[in-house]
Amino acid sequence: MTGKRVFVAGHRGMVGSAIVRRLTGTGAEVLTAGRSELDLLDQAAVRTWVSAHKPDEMYVAAATVGGILDNATRPVDFLYDNLVIETNLIDAAHRNGVERLIFLGSSCIYPKMAPQPMNEDALLTGPLEPTNQWYAIAKIAGVKLVQAYREQYGHRYISAMPTNLYGIGDNFNLQRAHVLPALMRKAHEAKVAGAESLEVWGTGTVRREFLFVDDLADALVFLRDNYDEGGPINVGVGEDLSIRELAELICEVVGFRGVLQFDASKPDGTPRKLLDVGKLSGLGWKARTPLRDGLQATYKWYLENEGRLRK
Repeated sequence: MTGKRVFVAGHRGMVGSAIVRRLTGTGAEVLTAGRSELDLLDQAAVRTWVSAHKPDEMYVAAATVGGILDNATRPVDFLYDNLVIETNLIDAAHRNGVERLIFLGSSCIYPKMAPQPMNEDALLTGPLEPTNQWYAIAKIAGVKLVQAYREQYGHRYISAMPTNLYGIGDNFNLQRAHVLPALMRKAHEAKVAGAESLEVWGTGTVRREFLFVDDLADALVFLRDNYDEGGPINVGVGEDLSIRELAELICEVVGFRGVLQFDASKPDGTPRKLLDVGKLSGLGWKARTPLRDGLQATYKWYLENEGRLRK
């Protein structure tokens, strides 16, 4: 990557910041643009910015993201914003000769009842999970747009489908957080308050897979060099655990010793969501960060930034 100009769209988010960290030392010139400099919802502004800065490569990590509650209360934001952001960026890349583009999708693009573990061929084979359908539809559109530009123009653009992510820079806002950071914050606050119990949404029986965000960034750079196909490729660890097991592990890391209380009146979401990572492992890449180690690193970062995150 020496000498390449690489635009990381969404560099202030958890995924984008991890990509920037990973690119450090590669010899690439990393290009970024904050919201005050570039509104990714403004097509003309995106085209102008990309034309002026002339990146050779682009990572599309910018997106409106959130957990079940956030998806349920902001369906327009999750569908419209993500459609516009990805369309503007991919279109601008095409118009300005960007050589390599990696679009970040999500494992939620797969059907709710897809066979487990889910391989890439499961896409569009059944109904989506209703609790995140707006986000999923937008991400599916992005995957198909990448394929369309490859087919019509021969661009070397690819789509990566990461599993549930966590790590440094995660969102700990309880109104918008995914399950892992939400549980970590609630466990920490329960510990500080001396609470005897901790409420967990759902039954605790559904199963999820979690990938440390710095492992994802490493996988994306690996794919940049080793993958060039139209279809999406899954990025995960190939192992899952129940939400109960996750909550218990988070409580161990945080040091909360109270009782877990599961609220079955709250939605569980998809019963299981485990990716088949055979295609990626066949290329020679495997996640390196054990879940406990990743949780410890994430909690350390949370404690260092707690004052800012609580605002």
